[in-house]
Amino acid sequence: MNNSRIYDKTFSMLSNALDISARRHNLISGNISNMDTIGYKPVDLDFKSTLEKAMEDKVEPAPVMSITNPKHFTGTNPPEPFSIKEYISESVDLNHLDSVDIDTEMTNIAENNIKYRTTTEMLLRKMTLLKHSIQEGGR
Repeated sequence: MNNSRIYDKTFSMLSNALDISARRHNLISGNISNMDTIGYKPVDLDFKSTLEKAMEDKVEPAPVMSITNPKHFTGTNPPEPFSIKEYISESVDLNHLDSVDIDTEMTNIAENNIKYRTTTEMLLRKMTLLKHSIQEGGR
């Protein structure tokens, strides 16, 4: 599908962007749900660098897996493109043991929601253009 004229690199980029946004949403939701957990360190990922890493065209050799039973699945797991990092917000008072700032997390989730919705709209427009091309070519 990489050499297809119909499914170009845009589909791959949009698909990766949606996956990364969904993963980031899960991380932010986890931060909010662990807001009162003592010692919890919030995690996040950098959308831009993670997308760049996912879009690299490097083909790495698959790791060799040993099969010890004929019923085992063959294959490999793809490398994890997400680079998750812990952070401490500057507005959090470390003396009170709560390391999650709700304002920061709500800002992050709103920003991530906008990115997700924009990416979805771009994908829908790309599909509409493809549908229109197919309909016009059939006439």
